Amino acid sequence: MHKIERKVSTMSKIIELRNKRNTLWEQTKAFLEDHRDENGLVKAEAVEQYNRMAADVKALGDEITRLEEQAEMDAKLSQPTSTPVHADPKDGKKKNVRPTATAEYNEAFWDMLRGRITNDALEGLSIGEDEKGGYTVPDEFERKLVEALEENNIFRSLATVIRTTSGTRKIPIAEDSGEASWIDEGEEIPEADTTFGQTTLAAYKMGTMIKISNELLHDSAFDLASYIARRFGVRMGNAEEKAFITGDGQGKPLGLLAETGGVPVGVTAAAETAVTFDEIFDLYYALKSPYRKKAKFLCNEALLLQLMKIKDKNDNYIWKPSLEVGKPDTVLSRPIITSSYMPAITKGEKALLFGDFSYYWIADRQNRTFKRLNELYARTDQVGFISTQRVDGKLILPEAIQALKMKGTKAASGGTTNPTTGG
Repeated sequence: MHKIERKVSTMSKIIELRNKRNTLWEQTKAFLEDHRDENGLVKAEAVEQYNRMAADVKALGDEITRLEEQAEMDAKLSQPTSTPVHADPKDGKKKNVRPTATAEYNEAFWDMLRGRITNDALEGLSIGEDEKGGYTVPDEFERKLVEALEENNIFRSLATVIRTTSGTRKIPIAEDSGEASWIDEGEEIPEADTTFGQTTLAAYKMGTMIKISNELLHDSAFDLASYIARRFGVRMGNAEEKAFITGDGQGKPLGLLAETGGVPVGVTAAAETAVTFDEIFDLYYALKSPYRKKAKFLCNEALLLQLMKIKDKNDNYIWKPSLEVGKPDTVLSRPIITSSYMPAITKGEKALLFGDFSYYWIADRQNRTFKRLNELYARTDQVGFISTQRVDGKLILPEAIQALKMKGTKAASGGTTNPTTGG
């Protein structure tokens, strides 16, 4: 009953905030119109006030997103945590179950993390032991960890995610679809074979470590699974998103902004630190029509605030806030997503991307592993935990996304933002 009431309360709050944001946005637009000069430019003395109002609109949007993610996570956690094993009606035998999905393995795994090692626990864990002495996480916990990664990595919700058990995954790509020809009766049909290329996704290793006091480990009321999933999820999610956007392919995934193999430049802005409606409109049509059906914009928040000021040729703002729960804000009627790992609006940077991000593929090599460090932090009465995973990412069809690049040549250091990461 309490869960239902909390869900209703959360949804009511989301609707209330959406209406509040829309009202504030209308006030912000009216303020902007009242403070334009005879040339249609915003008066200098009004810019600071406008930026504060636009920032408040953006802050309300961020709070709405957090509440929607919270509601989604509550819905997931309220679902059954495991699937019962059913007997096969034909022969009465149990269906096959992955060893790491059994209740026995799950219990042994958490006994290991809490330091309650017994012979039975060690025997139960043997099926998930890797060559480095770590243990594969139970299936149910891996789902929680993946959910935590997705919550802290916007890119996983945009890209195509595949699982692989091998070190590399070869992906065939049709480079030429061939063509049909008009032929006379009885004439031989000409050959027009499709030509194929190939790209490879590897399995780069990423890891992180946390420390937990023995008091917490032995506190039965402490939700160890949720704590570890949240901490590792924030760290790994941030590292993944940064690599998927800015990675150079050296020991990490190849990101969208890579000079070779990344998003091609569809439009170059006339200025180093500002964009115009015409340039955004040109970017929209620089993307081939089939990809525009599922296309989204991606930029950092500073550019988003700039886009909120821009009007089309009919004097309408191109950015529109969403009033529907679960629906994103839009630019030119297409969803817009922000990431702090997208570059700042500076010369030579690919500051705005537009396209179908499902053509960026992420390969997870199963499965994530955990290792408990018993002695390393014994002097401080703490226990260390290491988690590792293998993952790669690559844009497999560059034409599916186009970039708006700022005028000039970017600095050698790169110029991407460096946000503070969580836990």
